[in-house]
Amino acid sequence: MTGSLVQHAVLLSVVLFTLGALGVFLRRNVITIFMCIELMLNAVNLAFVAFSRSLGTFDGQVLVFFVMTVAAAEAAVGLAIVIALHRHRDTLDVDAFNLLKW
Repeated sequence: MTGSLVQHAVLLSVVLFTLGALGVFLRRNVITIFMCIELMLNAVNLAFVAFSRSLGTFDGQVLVFFVMTVAAAEAAVGLAIVIALHRHRDTLDVDAFNLLKW
């Protein structure tokens, strides 16, 4: 992979991560926040693969496998919590979920 392609992949990764971070901070819907977190994880995966390909090693690609595993577990547990809270509060607004407050 040439240096120019790595730079483009990292630039795309930074743009995707920034969009995901903005979505997490600006949105109020729990499902949208989870989608933005997944976007951020995929941006990091893209950077790992780009650097791994440019260095000619498989370290970044192995790390991507673990990040994808954590993302799948996060999605499963997170969506289960969202479904339970939605049944309890009948809304998906983040501000309405104050069940963990004392």
